[in-house]
Amino acid sequence: MKVIYFSLDYSPHDHRFLAALSETDHEVFYVRLQRGARQVEDRPVPAKIEQVLWAGGQGEFRWRGLPRLVLDFRRVVREIKPDLIHAGPIQTCAFIAMLSGFRPVLTMSWGFDLMEDVHKSKWMEWVTRYTLKRSTFFTSDAQVTCDKAVAYGMNPERTVVFPWGVNLEQFSPSTVNRSPSTSFTLFCNRSWESRYGVDVLVKAFVKVARQNPSVDLLLLGGGSQGQVIHQILQSGGLLERVTFAGQVSQKDLPRWYHMADLYLSPSHVDGSSVSLMEALACGLPCLVSDIPANKEWVTENENGWLFPDGDADALAAKILAVIAQRENLPEVGRAARRSAEKRADWQKNFAQLLVAYGQTIQLHRRSK
Repeated sequence: MKVIYFSLDYSPHDHRFLAALSETDHEVFYVRLQRGARQVEDRPVPAKIEQVLWAGGQGEFRWRGLPRLVLDFRRVVREIKPDLIHAGPIQTCAFIAMLSGFRPVLTMSWGFDLMEDVHKSKWMEWVTRYTLKRSTFFTSDAQVTCDKAVAYGMNPERTVVFPWGVNLEQFSPSTVNRSPSTSFTLFCNRSWESRYGVDVLVKAFVKVARQNPSVDLLLLGGGSQGQVIHQILQSGGLLERVTFAGQVSQKDLPRWYHMADLYLSPSHVDGSSVSLMEALACGLPCLVSDIPANKEWVTENENGWLFPDGDADALAAKILAVIAQRENLPEVGRAARRSAEKRADWQKNFAQLLVAYGQTIQLHRRSK
């Protein structure tokens, strides 16, 4: 089967899909819509994947360039003659795929497209409805995003939900016993963008650190809220108690989970968060915002805890409560690992994508 994999940029998630697809018998062509200013994936595109040179993929996507992109994408489709287009996010790649006139198209939600982007304007809402009503099949990584897709016109009988998952061998509990310590380390690797709420976390950390001098914070990544985050910590006099590690390679990432006592995700918008699944797989207790997608993964007092989204005071109180029951964290960590083994195994979950490819082809043939 010839497959066009059409995605916004080149992220760790794209690498994960392309690497897995490269091990199948399918002939896969990778079409990249933009080249963002901040590259977060340093691994090369897998050798068996053919990268397509076209009008896109040179800089950031701009709506004014849509007609040119659609015309050239039609050329790409004519030359490749794919059996299937796998495209997402909805309002960019999948929309362009629909405008090309080609079918069948498997539209894949990236979470933020249905939880945030669709609400930005009437135009984005229209684009979402247009795309989903014309999609042959739809997949997402969380039930909450699938429900949103149906609300915007996707046929519920043409959907499948499966978490993208993680490599359970790479992300696993540490085999090295940590030395007993009076310190308590919080860890967050969400991007410093408004949708991920890292500013809420650092506000909570200031409150916690003022009450407990043994708490420190590990922050990975970066983003447009960097100045705000540094100002909050500087005003609280706590910059020296935060480790800023920047971008970390996927190969080195498990080591950072192993350095922590508690994983935090204060995200306001998410599907099934891969970083949350990584933390669970590493046997790290998790404290996350109570948004619908997180509640699909974290059960209070079992494999982690929830706090009211956006409430820094409640988050601080929850962190202090977790520290107070530190002796229970090993069992919570074991429960976290079990939940990852049950639902977050990338090898098992990826197989569902291949099934979705087959269903997409079959549905298109029946409609002819």
